[in-house]
Order: sequence, then C-alpha cells, then structure tokens
Amino acid sequence: MTTDKYPTGDEPHANPRPNPDDNEADVVWTFRGYRLKPSEFNTAMVHFFRAEIQRANVWRTRLDATTNWAVVATGASLTIAFSPSGFHGVILLNALLVTMFLFIEARRYRYYELWSYRVRLLETDFYAAMLVPPFQPAPDWAESLAEHLLHPQFPISMLEAVGRRLRRNYLYIYIVLGLAWIGKVAVIPTTIKSWDELTSRAAIGGISGVSVSLVMLAFIVTLVVVGILTAGLHRATGEVLPRFAAEGGVVVNTKASAASDTPTRPWFRHSRRRQQLLALIITDNAKSVSENILENMRRGVTAMPGTGMYTGASHSVLICALTITEVNHLKKLVSDADPKAFMIVTPAQEVLGRGFIPLSQK
Repeated sequence: MTTDKYPTGDEPHANPRPNPDDNEADVVWTFRGYRLKPSEFNTAMVHFFRAEIQRANVWRTRLDATTNWAVVATGASLTIAFSPSGFHGVILLNALLVTMFLFIEARRYRYYELWSYRVRLLETDFYAAMLVPPFQPAPDWAESLAEHLLHPQFPISMLEAVGRRLRRNYLYIYIVLGLAWIGKVAVIPTTIKSWDELTSRAAIGGISGVSVSLVMLAFIVTLVVVGILTAGLHRATGEVLPRFAAEGGVVVNTKASAASDTPTRPWFRHSRRRQQLLALIITDNAKSVSENILENMRRGVTAMPGTGMYTGASHSVLICALTITEVNHLKKLVSDADPKAFMIVTPAQEVLGRGFIPLSQK
C-alpha cells in the first residue's frame, strides 16, 4: 500500500499557492480549479445575493396572499351564516377551508425558508465577515452553501411551518370562527335555555348535535396542541427569535456569547459535518489519476494493488475520501485522466483525520 504526501483534508483554499504568472498585486481567488479575481468573485456573489433576496421576497408575498384568502373566505361565510336564512354549518365548512389555506401557506413558508436560509448564510458568513476581524468568511461557508445549492433541503419541518403560521395568523381567524359558531348556535335567533336545545341546534342534517360538538372540541384541542408543541421549534431563518446554540454539548445563549471574545457560529448552522463519501477508483493509469486529484482537489489518495478476478489482470485501486459537493469534480478529473476507469462512490459512516473529524477525542 502506498500513500501520498498530501493530507486527506478538505481545508478551504481561498488563498492557494499563487501562480508565478499571476501579478502579485492582483490576487486570484481559487476554488476547485476555477480562478477568479476578487472583483469577479465579489460581483458574482452580489448578483447571487440579489437573486436569492428576490426569490425570498416572492415567496414571502405569497404568504400574505394565502392569509388574505382565508380572511376573505371567513368574512363571506360569516355574512352568509348570519343572514336571516343562514345556517351555522357554513361556519364549520369555512373552518375546513381555512385549514386548507393553512397547509398551503405552511408549504409556501417552507419554500420561503429555503431561500431565506441561503440569504442568511451569505449575510452571516460573507458580508458580516467583511466587517469584523479577521475579515474573511468562515472556513466552511462555501461548502455549506454549495451543498445547499446542489442538494437543497427544507430548513424547517412541515410541523414547525404549520405551527408558526397558526400562531402568527390563523389562530385569530379560528377564534373569530369559534365565537361566531357559538353565537349562531347559542344566541341566534333566541338564547338557548338548555343543553338539549344546544345539541338540537348544533345538528347538521343526519349528524347529531353531540357529534358535531365533539368534533369541534377535538378540532380546537388539536389546534392548541400543535400551537404549543411547535412553539419551541426555532429553526426558521426568516424569524427574529431568541436563539440558543449548542457548542461542545453545552447550550449557550447566543446573545451572551456575542458579547464575549469567542466567535460564535451562526445559530442556524447546526453542524459542520457534510455528507462524507468514499470513492474507489479502479484504473490502469493510477499515477495520472492520482496527480489530477492531488493537484486539482487537494485531496489525499491511497493506492492499493488489485486483481480482476474475471480477466486475471492487475489494476490499481485508488481510495479517496471526499464530501458530497466534490463528487462531480472527482468524476471529471478521473474521466480526463482515464476514460476507462471504474469508480464506485459510497457513503461513509465517519471519516476521521485531517480535514474531516479530528481523530483525537477531547
């Protein structure tokens, strides 16, 4: 078994070894083979930031539209229910319609948070880093942003989205509907005087008033439970809420830590661990392939001898640990060096060592 002299780490290379052909006064920003001048890179990031802001604003506007639908539908249903020939069942039907609007808005809210996450990542790790020493982005911000662009995931769950929109807007609509239903059943046209009269008025067609009342009670309890259980979920990046971040297993108030000299990671970036992979490359041009990986990806490569059991021919087997955002780059490098190579990329449970998770445990 042979190993190379390079580490297997994925340290960021915002300031790699300069090319002798480059002007020292014109520093070039390099990332995985792309060489950009600082002005070009900053211009690209500014346009990207503006695009993400625009997408976040579009989905934020859609949230308001859904709430407006619920308000208009509620007003129309109450007008019909309290008309001389109105029926209280219209209010219950509207409650179901409002619930549908709530789920539509929760889905839209998750998309809003998707774009908002990227905006916050740029604000905290790129723009904020320009204002405070050492005046450079966090070491892994580019990888985090790239992974989110290549493999987008909703930052918040559907449950948190429903709970947040329920507490912010729809709770008040449900309160109005509940009071209106009670008023329609218990007061109009005359005030009830007994439980039997209440259940009689609450009946809808062949459904008894007791069943209708129990369904209403269960619905209200469900709303209250969802609102309470989701109140402690604070993964939404677009909200201004008290933040608590876990550092080394200890829960720290981010307001308190901000006053100290210890830098604090943005609260919404819960871990530096990206999905880790292991690539096995079977090739007859091991030197060319490994040099491509070492020079262009700054990844370590380990070579082992192998034998094809069908042909009996000897081949080299290269092993390379990498993260999910580097797969496409690795494919191109291997293909350029040996188009006939055979490559297997498999998830790794844990990669320990330089550039990944520290091997030594404190």
